[in-house]
This record gives sequence, C-alpha cells and structure tokens, in this order.
Amino acid sequence: MSESTFDYPERYLPIAEHGIIGNLHTTALVSVTGSIDFMCLPRFDSPTVFGRLLDADKGGYFAFECVTDNTQHKQLYLPGTNILLTRYLSEDGIAELTDFMPIVGGERDFAIFRRLKGVHGNHTVKVKVAPRYNYGKVGCIVEKNPEGRGYLIRDPEGTQPTMLLMCDVELNIDEEGLSATIDLHQGDNLDFVLTLNEGQDFDKDFMECFTACRTYWNDWSAKCKYDGFWKEAVLRSVLTLKLLTSARYGSTIAAATFGLPEKMGGSRNWDYRYTWIRDAAFTMYAFLRLGYTKEAEQFMDWIRDKCMDHLQLMYAVDGETELTETDLDHLEGYRGSRPVRIGNGAHDQTQMDIYGELIDTIYLYNKAGGSITHRFWQSIRTLVDFVVENWQQKDHGIWEVRSGKQRFLHSAVCCWVAIDRAMKIAEDRSLPCPMGEWRKVRDTIYEDIFENFWNEELQSYVQYQGSSTLDASALLMPLLRFVSSQEPRWLSTFAAIEEKLSADVLIFRYKLEHGAEDGLDGDEGAFAICSFWYVECLARIGQLDKATVVFEKMLGYANHLGLMSEEIGIHGEQLGNFPQAFSHLSLISAAFQIDKKRR
Repeated sequence: MSESTFDYPERYLPIAEHGIIGNLHTTALVSVTGSIDFMCLPRFDSPTVFGRLLDADKGGYFAFECVTDNTQHKQLYLPGTNILLTRYLSEDGIAELTDFMPIVGGERDFAIFRRLKGVHGNHTVKVKVAPRYNYGKVGCIVEKNPEGRGYLIRDPEGTQPTMLLMCDVELNIDEEGLSATIDLHQGDNLDFVLTLNEGQDFDKDFMECFTACRTYWNDWSAKCKYDGFWKEAVLRSVLTLKLLTSARYGSTIAAATFGLPEKMGGSRNWDYRYTWIRDAAFTMYAFLRLGYTKEAEQFMDWIRDKCMDHLQLMYAVDGETELTETDLDHLEGYRGSRPVRIGNGAHDQTQMDIYGELIDTIYLYNKAGGSITHRFWQSIRTLVDFVVENWQQKDHGIWEVRSGKQRFLHSAVCCWVAIDRAMKIAEDRSLPCPMGEWRKVRDTIYEDIFENFWNEELQSYVQYQGSSTLDASALLMPLLRFVSSQEPRWLSTFAAIEEKLSADVLIFRYKLEHGAEDGLDGDEGAFAICSFWYVECLARIGQLDKATVVFEKMLGYANHLGLMSEEIGIHGEQLGNFPQAFSHLSLISAAFQIDKKRR
C-alpha cells in the first residue's frame, strides 16, 4: 500500500496503544488514533480483514485522522462497558470517535458502529477504509451498493464475507478501498456502520444500537460480585475476558491476536486465538469467583460436548482439533518480527498439567452448585484413570517447550491435583470410584515431588526432575493447595525465585539459557501472570503490605485502558499477544487474595 498521512511515525504504534471492542464472536483492536488495526472476520480465528498491526503496508486498516498539526489523542471506555471513545484534541477544538460492536446472536450478524462527533470547533478529517482480505494476501473490490445505501466491499477470492459500509458522507472509491476528506463541524454526528451484506439489518438509528449495547454491558457488569479495593481494574479485566469468550460455543480464547512478538524482531510469535484447556479453566474460575455462573455453565457444556472423549491441549473455538501451524511469509510482522504464524504446532503436545487444571475447575464448579451428571462423572473418571496410569509420563510442560519432553514439576503437581479434586467431588456427591487406588497414587505423587524435584544445592524445587533450573510455576504449589504456604521447602523456593527471577515486581518464568529449551533463539519479557502469582504468594505468606505494593505497581504496567498483553519487556513495553486472558485472570485472582487477607 502506498505511503499516506495515515502512516504512524515509526510505521507501528506500541502494542499497548490499542483498545479492544467485540461482539462475543470476534474482536477489533482500535489504536489511540482511532484506527482499526486488527480484526478477524467473522470469527476470532478467521482470517484478518484489518491487520496493520502485523504489516504496516499490507495489513489493512479503517482510520480517521484530524488534519491538524500536533493533534493529541485520548482514549477511554465508558464505565462498565466495552464501548470505546477516542478523542482528538487540537488547536481546532475537540472531536470524538465512539466505537462499539452490537452484541448479536450469530457470527454473521456482525457490525461495527463508529460515530465521529464534533464536540467543539470545526475540523477537517480524513477517512480511509482499506481492507486486506485473507491475512493481507489480497486487497478488495469496492462498489456502490446497487440495492440501497452504502458501499459493498468484496473479497476478490470470494472466501470471506462481503462487507457493507453505510455512512453519512460520500466516499471516493480508490485502488485500496474508500477514502474522503470531510468537514466536521461543532455539533455534527457522522455515522459509519461496517457490517456484512447478509445477516441482521443494521440500517437503523445509531443511538438505538448504542443504548442497547451500553445497557447490555452495564447489566452484565452489575452482576460482578467483587467489591474490593481494585474494583475498576478487576471489572476491566473480567470485561476483557468476556470479550474473549464465544457466545455461540462458550469457549474462551487465550488472546485476541496472533503473531505479536515476545521480543521485538524475534521469532516467538504465536497464534493465541484458540481455546487452551489450561487458560479457559482458569478463566472459568475467575468467572465463578465473580458470580458469572452462566459463563461457567456454557464452558462446561462445551467441555462435555467437545473435549471429554479426547482431551488435548487446545482447540478452535468450535472444538476443532486440527490446528496446523503455518507461516505467513508475505507479512512483515510487527516491527519486523517474523515469522508470523497462524495455527499452533503445540496443539498435539502432551501436557499432563491440563488434567489437574480442568478437574480443579470442575471441582469449583461443583462447589458453586453446578451439575455433575452420571455421564459427566464417567468422563471425569476416565480422565482420572488416565492420570493414574500416566502421571510419570514426560511431557512438554506449562511453557510448551518444543525441544523435548521432561518430567516437569508443575505437571506432577497438577497430576496430584487431578486425583485429589476428583476424590473430593466423589466424596461430596457420594459418587462411585476406586477411592483406595486413587488415594494411593495421589499420595505416591506427593512423596515423589517432595523427594525427586528438590535440589539440595539450590535449596529449592526445580523446573523438572534432575535439573538445576528455577521456574516461576513453582509459585502455584500453594495456590493449588499442594503445599502449605508455610512449608519450609516451598518458602526456600519462593525466596530463590524472588532473588533470581525478579526485576523489582516483574517475574520471569525461568532463565531460558538454563531451563528447558523451546527451540528458538533470543530472550523474552517477564510474564505478567508470574508477577500476579508472586502477589498471591506474598499475601499467603503474610507479607500483605508488600503484596499490595507489588500489585499496585503491576497495575502500572497495564495500558491507558487497563489492558495487558502476555509479557512486560525490559524497557517496560507490552509484548506478546494482546490483550491476554492469562494476565487478566491472574490479576483478578491476586486482587481477591489480598482482599481476603485484609478482612
């Protein structure tokens, strides 16, 4: 695409300078300048139609720009909603952009509503709609809608849906899409509605749809049971988790994006638009804690329907199991970070920890009054029996290393959790199971961890059996109730992690040069989830004041909207896919733990 006034000064904005909107089927990232820089259509894991975040030239975007030097931008959400406002502050006055997606029943009922408002003064605004279909491989064909208002935007290959843009101004059709320079006067409201040329009719009053969307999100937010000190941060986090959850299937994706780097210019660029059993299980725990039982019910329905016969690490939102990894060689990658990958080669990895994380969530679901039917219990027993037979099996671990299998500490702990929680469910509901056999194996795992994962020289538990590597996942041992937070060996491990894996409040998962290799070169940032695990541990061991300070400092690494990616870089920048469910669910858990200890 040719250079234009819509280019960013360094071609790419920081990852953190984006907000997210969505309709529970897909999401869009909107930059602080009001440009839609990332959107898949019509589903989370569909190809992009806007992907400037991954290629400044070929990705595609939908942007507004005030033609005034030194325009400042400010972005915020309407409280308790996922309705995003972007303000343009300049010598000409104030202009405002409102962005939202109506909450709809079907994927094909997609729409984005964008309203430009002249708040004060008169403005000259440039508009550019430049979609690039199929992950930026092809442009678009645009024509005036012969059957009514607006412009039809077609995929030249015919594989993605035809879009319809309805607006209050006349646009020019050019080789890249649509463009115009418009006058925005004080008091003007100019509406742009991007929808599909099928499904629900959105040729209706903007305020009617705005009010319906705002009411939906306000009503949903009002159900949140958290009333602690950090309500705004917790609510923004759970609103983000909701945006990443499919209304149709009940599954939750790990992040809204793919291909965003864990190091600038590096090759750790993964596709996170899928449902990891681990991530989704932790997300459901967050929903349950906050009172969102409907979301937990829908996830359990998805688990029962899609996963219980053959549990694997991750799935597409619809339960598809084949997620072949492919490099998109035609894309430059965010700031030259290549390759850009879609699919995920880890989908068929063995990761024994997922059994414990899933059954722990089922246990919590049961405690919250969820239904454990005979058929569901039989499926749970099958999973536990697999763990009983295979708990000593080597796997790829929570960090999905690609260089080979090991007996990872976290996987062993989660095998213990799987059996322990299943026993508790059976006892609570008087369900049949080989209780004696399960107890014997559970206790054997316990002894094995205490004896075989302890490194006497380091005075800590280590990443995998026989290694000498510290791993931040050991912070989960008391959180999963495997050990007391006052257990001397674990306290020694905690102190070692605090000393050797931290940079102030930032916690690195492990030192890549010493631990299990992931098969790639280069380093990475600190994982936000590890820092929030650290906060929880501080609260549990009685260092409540320190936990509070660390938590509040971690909140300072979120962006201007309270959103977090997977990692924080060594320069304080957000790295990895964005926004990340793991980061937000662990934020919620840490806030709960501090508030619990404060009472």
